[in-house]
Amino acid sequence: MYAIVEIAGQQFKVSENRRIYVNRLEAEEDETIEFEKVFLVDNEEGDIKVGTPIVEGAKIEAKVLAHLKAEKIIVFKKKRRKGFQKKNGHRQALSQILIEKIQIG
Repeated sequence: MYAIVEIAGQQFKVSENRRIYVNRLEAEEDETIEFEKVFLVDNEEGDIKVGTPIVEGAKIEAKVLAHLKAEKIIVFKKKRRKGFQKKNGHRQALSQILIEKIQIG
């Protein structure tokens, strides 16, 4: 069983007992959260429910495992023959969540 759900402004394909990294959530670690913006649900029997725009009564239960930062991305800017160089770095704040249950209402 899998579902397409919106988490923190982005859409993810999730299935039960799967760990995913999403943009930093406001929830604390070891807290259970629910996502109700479910766009599509597919179970093993081949029944696909597509929402208009969301599937009514469908919920995703997830548990926040950790808050962490992604690997550093180097941003380097240069203008040739001008002597201009600028080097910056960025680390995105992420949350690791575990999808516990997909409920179809």
